[in-house]
Amino acid sequence: MEQAMAAVEEEADTFILWVLIWSELAAFGILIGAFLVATMIAPQHFGFARLHLKPGLAALNTLVLLTSGWQAAIAAGKGVSVARRRRALVVAALLGFAFVSIKIYEYSAEIRFAGEAAFRSFFELYFLLTGFHLVHVGFVGVLLLLVAWRPRPANVDLVTTLWHVIDLVWIVMFPIVYLV
Repeated sequence: MEQAMAAVEEEADTFILWVLIWSELAAFGILIGAFLVATMIAPQHFGFARLHLKPGLAALNTLVLLTSGWQAAIAAGKGVSVARRRRALVVAALLGFAFVSIKIYEYSAEIRFAGEAAFRSFFELYFLLTGFHLVHVGFVGVLLLLVAWRPRPANVDLVTTLWHVIDLVWIVMFPIVYLV
């Protein structure tokens, strides 16, 4: 009876996870779509505004986030010891916080251009899109640490899957925002 209840509970957790993932992907899809449409409407303004971004820092942040995702994948691996799982989750979270720190540093150099009339639309969408992602990285980084404290396999699977979705969103955002 307990096994049946546990199976139903795990199925419900998985369903909620996928609802969360699809809603996150939809929200980011709308924001990225708005960014692309605005880029097509004002290509010259957006092109000039992009000159004020730091693609080198964004590329570094991409490497940091992908390395964090690699650690999350290690944590979710089958047969991984509890100590190794904890260590991988903590490293993933710390790398996520490094991403946040680098992004805030990047923002500090970019914020002064946000008030210029020609760049206002670009930077409003830029800060909205990347800021929304940044909040997700910080929040799920905290969740990674909480799960590391008691790394039940089901919780590890849930939080690392969500972490990989955040990685995926950044991988799509990076070239659209910084390189196109």
